[in-house]
Amino acid sequence: MPELPEVETVRASLEPDVVGRQIESAWSHPSAKFTPARELLGATITRLDRRGKYLIAGLAPDKAGEEAELIVHLGMTGQLLFGEPLDDPYVRARWELDDGHHLTFRDVRRFGRLRVVPAGEYSSIPTLAAMGPEPFGPGFDGDEFYLALKASSRVLKTQLLSQRPVAGVGNIYADEALWLAQIHPAVRKLSRPRAHLLRDAIEEVMVASLKNGGTTLRDYVTPTGDQGANQFFLRCYGRGGEPCERCGDVLRRATYDARTTTFCAQCQKR
Repeated sequence: MPELPEVETVRASLEPDVVGRQIESAWSHPSAKFTPARELLGATITRLDRRGKYLIAGLAPDKAGEEAELIVHLGMTGQLLFGEPLDDPYVRARWELDDGHHLTFRDVRRFGRLRVVPAGEYSSIPTLAAMGPEPFGPGFDGDEFYLALKASSRVLKTQLLSQRPVAGVGNIYADEALWLAQIHPAVRKLSRPRAHLLRDAIEEVMVASLKNGGTTLRDYVTPTGDQGANQFFLRCYGRGGEPCERCGDVLRRATYDARTTTFCAQCQKR
């Protein structure tokens, strides 16, 4: 599933091409998950933001002066592609812009979703409404992160994936950050100093992945169809059975709350 670095790479790539453009035609797959695409007919895209793993396109005010937003979640296999019309059975939505280019939402497994909501009204999207701080800058405070983790008794990796302590962390970057901070994914409580270590590790792996254009394992591509390069720099995720780069012990796989996790039992002791 695309996580924050992948979604931010998509946003930054699309922003100069779509902001300020009017949508002249809109089509979608008949599933209710994609039919909101049709509501954009005639709308002008005024901005392209991101919150965690969600893309948020601001739409110019309607005749009543109300501003709406298109919320895009890519799910497991969603792709936003920009350019010529795409003749593909997995296209779920398509918009033609006033410069003749097309913005296409392709999703093989149909776990992605589109939603149009009044600007800033996210009550119908609970994960977005309750999302924690972005993992960059002063908004992601180590002490507040510690208190957010302390408030839950779930295993640590599950807490990270909930999006409540911090936004945008999924399976890949949770494994990478926990390995970097030398913290076992199944602990349920962290000391304040270790929470600060994990906070810094999360920021570090996110920044590195952004510089590398995100991680392409199978489906993720940029809007121009290019793959990311961060998969060549992963130290833990997906490397079960291989030696740990830090200590040489064999990286292990385990399942916590139905999520496959890779970790080093030697470096990341419980």
